[in-house]
Amino acid sequence: MAENIVGLKRTCMCAQLTERDIGKTVTLMGWCHRQRDLGGLVFLLLRDRSGEIQLVADEATPADAREKAIRTRSEFVLAASGVVARRAAPNPDMPTGGIEVSIRELRILSESQTPPFYIEEDVKANEPLRLKYRYLDLRRPDMQRNLMLRHRITRITRDHFDHAGFLEIETPMLIRSTPEGARDYLVPSRVFNGRFFALPQSPQLFKQLLMVAGYDRYMQIVRCFRDEDLRADRQPEFTQIDLEMSFVDADDVMAANEAYLKRLFREILDLEIELPLPRLTYREAMERFGSDKPDLRFGMELHDLSELVADSTFSVFRTAVETGGCVRGIAVPGGATMTRKEIDSLTEYVKTYRAKGLAWLTLETPARGSIVKFMDESLIASIRDRCGADSGDLILMVADSTAVTLDALGALRCEVARRRGMIDPTLFRPLWVTEFPLLEYDDEAGRYVAKHHPFTAPMDEDIPLMDTDPAAVRAKAYDIVLNGTEMGGGSIRIHDSALQAKLFSLIGFTREEAETRFGFLLEAFRYGVPPHGGLAYGLDRMVMLLGGLDNIREVIAFPKVQNSSDLMTDAPGDVDEKQLEELGLMIRSDKANGRVEE
Repeated sequence: MAENIVGLKRTCMCAQLTERDIGKTVTLMGWCHRQRDLGGLVFLLLRDRSGEIQLVADEATPADAREKAIRTRSEFVLAASGVVARRAAPNPDMPTGGIEVSIRELRILSESQTPPFYIEEDVKANEPLRLKYRYLDLRRPDMQRNLMLRHRITRITRDHFDHAGFLEIETPMLIRSTPEGARDYLVPSRVFNGRFFALPQSPQLFKQLLMVAGYDRYMQIVRCFRDEDLRADRQPEFTQIDLEMSFVDADDVMAANEAYLKRLFREILDLEIELPLPRLTYREAMERFGSDKPDLRFGMELHDLSELVADSTFSVFRTAVETGGCVRGIAVPGGATMTRKEIDSLTEYVKTYRAKGLAWLTLETPARGSIVKFMDESLIASIRDRCGADSGDLILMVADSTAVTLDALGALRCEVARRRGMIDPTLFRPLWVTEFPLLEYDDEAGRYVAKHHPFTAPMDEDIPLMDTDPAAVRAKAYDIVLNGTEMGGGSIRIHDSALQAKLFSLIGFTREEAETRFGFLLEAFRYGVPPHGGLAYGLDRMVMLLGGLDNIREVIAFPKVQNSSDLMTDAPGDVDEKQLEELGLMIRSDKANGRVEE
């Protein structure tokens, strides 16, 4: 029968005890991590979120407490009082390994069945099992450290921006659907049958309205929702650190956030980052790294070889250049030692990025490679010099359209670095990527779409290009990138009504469509709007990166899996007919394709 804690008061957490507490009587509460019965002695390893401490039942322990210690099993919930003593056999691997608590009173507050996996560090259980029993997974020390790290980051964030004059203001969770980009999660209205709210993809429109309302500096740690396909660093519901500022330009926003990042890196990682952070334009990042979120922890930059191979006898190179594409390459340090099998696997890898193949060349005497027969010594030397390669290196080359070549080589650069152990996980290399394209052409939609969102301001000097060459217009947009991952992004917003109307026209919105989708914002802008801009961090990604992890689910208490379902609660689930009737909805079964539709 479960006992209670009446008469007992927890005096401290398990891992707060030190050798200075020897001789003190303490009361601890937590879970039994392990029990060892040696006959004369019974050892219990008690765990709470601070860590572990050894409890011992010996000849001085009252008989009823000793009997309970013998009966205790893993994950039983215990309350124990006793005297802190020095351990006869210290454990140097435990922070509390020099002491133990000699039990004087023991209560079993709750018993436990045998868990489906061990509650321990770096458990080998598969992820679906861990997510089904997430409440057990969250007991594990590494998961608890992840969530405590998340708490520390949010605490520092609120404190920093409070001192910087930002006000934390909540924005609505039930809003009007303004479909553009990712799909909205829709919420049917009971009061207005046939009409729907949407869950916010971001507080974008509301934070701009707060600027119109005169709240110069806004901050919010806010939940956002996007109905999109998932990957390791995405979830259907996620958390943003959302910021907006009035009477600022891009430099002001970046400077305010650099001060925040400097404090965050100092307090979380004990690292001093140098300010100002490096900046790369979007174009420079793409040309040098093949990515708008470059990883600066290693080299292997991309080099344009088009000019050198334009007249090559190798038709693949020559044709790529003649048709407006390019030939680019990377030099892999010491890569001449890679086997043909390894290179062939890299060839298959770039094909997943739409590249047709991978040419390669080793800088040895004599040179080897898939295209060496098409090259004389002079051309090989020119390619070596252009790539900054040395003897013993491997040059990997892709010839295709510029977009495919940059994408494939950018991904290949990171994959080679990963396979060859070239990435130091202790390094952190943040940077800004700026001057993104304002628009990109969507072949499926047959029109331009906003690369960031339709309220992003163009660079002043590029405004005339909106009439003549929209694809060339650069935006006052900026991303903060860390180790190859976008940690946050933002922009200066349009505050001129005529310019906003022009941008809406470029992305195919009629005046009526713009009013239907964003009328309340456009109406607000008629009453005096300050120049403003902001930035939003993905909090989940930030915690993942600063925690040295590669899966965002490791830093979220109750995450979803790849298909957006929750294995623990079995959500989404069915609802009863009465609920559907109240909402004016009917479920239609589509047996032809196995779908169920509303």
